[in-house]
Amino acid sequence: MTHTQWKNETSITKFLLLGFGNLNKVQILLFLLFLVIYILTMAGNLLIVVLVAADQHLHTPMYFFLGNLSFLEICYTSVTAPRLLVGFLVEDRTISFRDCITQLFFFGALACIECFLLAVMAYDRYLAICNPLNYMLMMNFRVCLQLVSASWITGFSANALVVGMVPQLNFCGPDEINNFFCDMEELLKLSCTKSSLAEMIVLVSCSLVSLVPFFFIVMSYIFILLAILRIASSSGRQKAFSTCTSHLLVVSLYYGTIITMYVLPSAQWSPSLHKALSLMYTIITPMFNPIIYSLRNKEVKEAFRKVILQNFGMN
Repeated sequence: MTHTQWKNETSITKFLLLGFGNLNKVQILLFLLFLVIYILTMAGNLLIVVLVAADQHLHTPMYFFLGNLSFLEICYTSVTAPRLLVGFLVEDRTISFRDCITQLFFFGALACIECFLLAVMAYDRYLAICNPLNYMLMMNFRVCLQLVSASWITGFSANALVVGMVPQLNFCGPDEINNFFCDMEELLKLSCTKSSLAEMIVLVSCSLVSLVPFFFIVMSYIFILLAILRIASSSGRQKAFSTCTSHLLVVSLYYGTIITMYVLPSAQWSPSLHKALSLMYTIITPMFNPIIYSLRNKEVKEAFRKVILQNFGMN
């Protein structure tokens, strides 16, 4: 009984997000920088969503998935960016236990969904290049909707299992999270009731939702590459591969950061490097995705040109 009372009395109810509080001299500069990045991210991804919805020429499976990815990026960056920006302006960087769990849930779920969506987009490119005659039959609107729905449902369900472990842990101090958002790895470090079961569930779940889609993407592109090499003309090979380059760049940027962050040994990494990598896949990558797809895609640029001309009443 005494032990239980001690646990209740010392259990913490909020955390302190250290963020970039050690950079006091450049807080305003960092705020302006990340505010611009956040605005560009929101504007770029929202533009993709609007173009895909408005232009009939973009009503294809590839752009349907791209629109969903852009909508996901809007939600994904909005989970962490606003609190990061507020942290540059106020001294109180505390977050309640409930808000921390909520942020952790949505951040983890959206990260899982992105892994699945990138795999779905790889499957779409596989069918388009390796089975073009049956592509529209196999990737009709109903199938596209089912694949996207399955990605969202699986992402939220898988992460609910992981985050459900956190309230079972006891946190009795310290209460400092050395990051700008509630990170599962940091929370497990702060738990004073170490649970090998919880750590195992987190490890297995995170590995499954990230590595399985990644290997699926790799296998899809192996078959795509083999199919492209069988195309006789060089122009045909170039045209086929050009439809995959944007997706490959996004996959490389997203998974490159995740693998560096969670797979490679990080015992000797400094907290600053850890936070810098966190910035890459939470703030920077969502900004680059619409840039990559718009700059390398003639159809997206043409749809954007039409919207500009219509809005300004030009012929």
